[in-house]
Amino acid sequence: MAKHVIKSLVLSFGLAACGSPSTDTPVASSDAPAPQEAACADGAGSVNVYSARHYDSDRVIFDQFTCETGIKLNLLEADSDQLIQRLKSEAEFSPADVLITVDAGRLWRAVDADVFQPLETETLSSRVPDAFHDPEGKWWGITKRARVIVYRKADGPPEGLETYEDLADPAYSGQICMRSSTNIYNLSLMASIIERDGEAAAQEWAEDVVANFARPPQGNDTSILRAIAAGECGIGLANTYYIARFGASDDAATQQVYDEIGIIFPNQDTSGTHVNVSGIGLTKFAKNKDNAVALIEFLTRPDVQEAFSAGNNEYPINEAATTAEQVTTLGSFEEDDLHVSALGENQTLAVQVFDRAGWR
Repeated sequence: MAKHVIKSLVLSFGLAACGSPSTDTPVASSDAPAPQEAACADGAGSVNVYSARHYDSDRVIFDQFTCETGIKLNLLEADSDQLIQRLKSEAEFSPADVLITVDAGRLWRAVDADVFQPLETETLSSRVPDAFHDPEGKWWGITKRARVIVYRKADGPPEGLETYEDLADPAYSGQICMRSSTNIYNLSLMASIIERDGEAAAQEWAEDVVANFARPPQGNDTSILRAIAAGECGIGLANTYYIARFGASDDAATQQVYDEIGIIFPNQDTSGTHVNVSGIGLTKFAKNKDNAVALIEFLTRPDVQEAFSAGNNEYPINEAATTAEQVTTLGSFEEDDLHVSALGENQTLAVQVFDRAGWR
């Protein structure tokens, strides 16, 4: 992430004096007095956070939470599935009060593992649209991103390519680069197609897309953007925050990749572009419940939403918050209004469809 993004967050929140949360084990963020200690609250207990988001900008927001509330935030970062398994293993002995993870598919895994408890507050209900939280309040969206079609600008926009369904057109044979079918972003997109069009139509789509591959599935969104810019393939899919991150980069080579790719927001005349979320939930055995609720509500506050989403080049979940310029530069679009819980509910079917299609 560009250093100027972190600096702007620090300046916007006035956090030069705040300490950073620990990312090793859940211990207090700092015992050392800060130069502006008098400006911050103190002595309100603690909250223990397990997070699968690994961004310095998140820590800036966490510091602000501690400064405003006096609640010490103790942070442990790891892979989503590792954290879910850890919560299962720790059970009632877990120190975690909240879990933050990315993608509705992973949030569904956490629900399925029974590591959350329901949480409903008027504040959260007023800030998070219905499509972006668990129907029983077991998790709440805190940022969102769109999965868009990417193409090489030098070749021009691919003729007739307007929807995800169009990727199956034989006209694009040998042009498409994709990530592995095991990637959660692809699983969630497939889950949405199953929900919208049914399993049979999703199966046909997957088989036809596989027939259009330029190479076996590999890499991540970042490497796919670079491959398209280099002409190794003509078309791919990527989450918007990766693209906006390239656009905001101080690195000349990365900026050049951004300048050489174009994006299409798919399905603007039909269902809308696929969107997904990062989310947070109150853990089943939270011991600092009031402080955990305070953190969850804090992260959905409009001003915090603006900084939190901007830090990773995402869209705020709270519609009262303003989207960062580097994200709005990508363009406006109509979102799919599908409830994101369907992305998890159809995940097992998505795996089966990909396997049968030979999408490895």
